[in-house]
This record gives sequence, C-alpha cells and structure tokens, in this order.
Amino acid sequence: MRLTGWWHRRNNPARIELYTRTSFHLFALNEITLLSSSVLSGGGTRNGLRLGLFALVAVHAALCATLCSTGLNWHLGRREQPIRLLAAVATTSLGGALFALGLRMNVPSAHGVGAPELAVALVSIGLGATVLAVPRGHAVLHLLIGAALALGTGSTLLGLPLQAGAGFALAVLVAGGAMVFASGSSLWLLRVVRELDSARELQSQLAVAEERLRFGRDLHDVMGRNLAVIALKSELAVQLARRGGPQAVEQMIEVQRIARQSQREVRDVVRGYRKADLAVELAGALSVLRAAGIDGRAEGQDGSALPDEVQAALGWVVREATTNVLRHSEARHCTIRLTVGADASAVLSVDNDGVREHTADGTSGSGLNGLSERLAALNGTLATDSRTGDFRLTAEVPPPGPRTQQLEVAAP
Repeated sequence: MRLTGWWHRRNNPARIELYTRTSFHLFALNEITLLSSSVLSGGGTRNGLRLGLFALVAVHAALCATLCSTGLNWHLGRREQPIRLLAAVATTSLGGALFALGLRMNVPSAHGVGAPELAVALVSIGLGATVLAVPRGHAVLHLLIGAALALGTGSTLLGLPLQAGAGFALAVLVAGGAMVFASGSSLWLLRVVRELDSARELQSQLAVAEERLRFGRDLHDVMGRNLAVIALKSELAVQLARRGGPQAVEQMIEVQRIARQSQREVRDVVRGYRKADLAVELAGALSVLRAAGIDGRAEGQDGSALPDEVQAALGWVVREATTNVLRHSEARHCTIRLTVGADASAVLSVDNDGVREHTADGTSGSGLNGLSERLAALNGTLATDSRTGDFRLTAEVPPPGPRTQQLEVAAP
C-alpha cells in the first residue's frame, strides 16, 4: 500500500488531473524521442543542420509541455491566461515548420522523417498544446484553420508548388484536428469530473442541511406551543397573585409541570428518540444516496417489529452511516441490510465500495463514538471493517434485557 498510497490518497478529480498532466508530458517526451531521433539519424543533411533541428524540436517540446501545464491551471482558475507562452509556442511551431521546409531536407523514410512530415508534426503538436490556453468555442476552430492557412501560404512563399501548399494545409487540418480533439477531450473530461465532485459535495451538504431543518422543525414543534402556554399561564398567575387569588399557586404548579415536560421533550429531540421510525430513516437514506448518484439498496426486514428505542438507535446508525458515505467516500454502491432475529435481536450493516485509504485506518470520529454510546445503552455494539477493500459498519443489538444504567442530567 505504501507504493500506491500516493494514488489512493487522491480523490477522483485529483487522479484525473494527474493522469491528464502526465499524458501531456508524455506527448512532449514522445516528440523529443521520435522527431529528434529521426532528425539526428537523417542522412544527406549536414551535422550542423541536424543539431539545429534537434535543438528546435527539443525547445518546441519543452514549450508545449510547459504550456499544457499552465493552460490546465488557467482553465482550473489557478492562474491567469499564459498569453506570452501561448505566443511563444505558436511562433516556434509555425516558424520551426517553415524553417524545416526552407532547408529542403530530404531524408529517406527508412532513416527518419523528411521536412514535410516534420513541419506538419510541429504545427499539429503545437495546436494540441495551444488549445489548452485559449477559450473554448469558436476560438479553437479559428486557431486550427488559421494554422493550416499559415503553413500552406508560407510553404507557397518559400517556392513550393501550390499543390504542396494545399497538401500541407489539409495535413494540418487532419493531424492538427486530431491533436486538438485529443487535448480538448482530456480537458473536457477533467472539467466534468470536477463538476461531478462539486455536485456530490453539494449533495452531502444539502443532506446535512436537510437534517438540520428537520431538527429545527421538531424543536419548534416541541417548544413553540409549550413556551406559549408557559407565557400565558405566567401572566395569569401574576394577575391572580396581585388580586390575592389562591389560584395563582395552581397556575405556577402547572407552569412548572409544562417546563419539566418541555425538558424531557427537548432531550428526546436531541437524542432522536421522538417518534423515531426506522422504516422512514431507511427510505430517506436510500433517497439521498440515489440522488447523489449512488446505487443504494435495502435488504432484509424493515424493523417495524422492533421496540421503539431499538428503532431509534438503529435509525441514528442509518443517518450517520449515510452521511459518512456521502461525505467521506467515493462509493458507487451502498447496501443497508437489517436482520431481525426471532428473539428480537437486530443486526444492521451498511456496506459501501468507496472507502478512501485515509478513512480506512480503523480510527473513528465523534459521530461513530456517539453511535457507540447510543447502542451501549441497549447493550449493543458498533464495529467497522475495511480489510476487504470495502467499508462495512455493523451495529448489533441483543434481545431486550437489563440495560446499562446511564445518569441523565436535566437540561437547565
């Protein structure tokens, strides 16, 4: 795992970006390897000219690799558009192509490339790099047509036949178009993956926000009416006390009763025990997972036969596990399985296939610790397992019996 840890620690956008950058750098390496070796091995050309052409190819490859890297950063919003580097690559590509044609280099195909092939290759590779530093849309098409016309016109001005100039222009349209398509496709793929990752992160944030809204609604339902009643009865008690009526004491006793009832209800809301329905939690979890593009499935029983407190605890397990899948994994599939025994014992497992290395080291966060505490009140246990490459969260609740005693402190 140490050898591949640098890869597994990256998320999908970072992996695609690394793959894209490496591919463009390999293009530059292939240019130096293939074109330079052909130039150096070409017979019939003076050594000085071969070295000059080799230097031209090497400089062109280095400029294209640099432009690919900075162009990607520009499209990703990390730097300004590299105008000067773009101009340098365009000048080197077209100038180098015309320079090679001007030498009238004629090398047999068995030993290397000739001047026409070298000229078309320089312009086409340059187009593949420059497309990463120009806006999308018509600018790319104009760049391709302009390069083809420039090479065709330039070769004609150098004294080559008009048919040769048309051939150069057509060759640039075909080869350059292929390079533009390859570079544009890589850039499009990177952009789509980043947008999908952003949408997924937004989906997880919306799921958390929805849970907060649900909690806010429950708290409002509990406290709104009770506080209104407390206010009214307090005012009534004040008026009765001023008049010397004995009913003021009864009203204050009622206020005290409602206040204590509100404390219990607030604790129930915070713990998630208020009218908890495991079937509803399962349906909500599957809906959120599918909305995030994850194949969510529920297997086994729905838990309707379980006691209310067990349903509430397992409902919290479903909520926390679903949140962790959305926020801390790259899952494509998630299966929630509930098994209820004849003795009312329950085993709930949540499996997903998107575990990341830095979240699979066996450590647990505050959310899992909180679930363990909730299950401990029912003598239940919580366990995680990522040894198989997937991540499994398992909650077990034994048959009803003596429970762990916990000290409850009333809310102030």
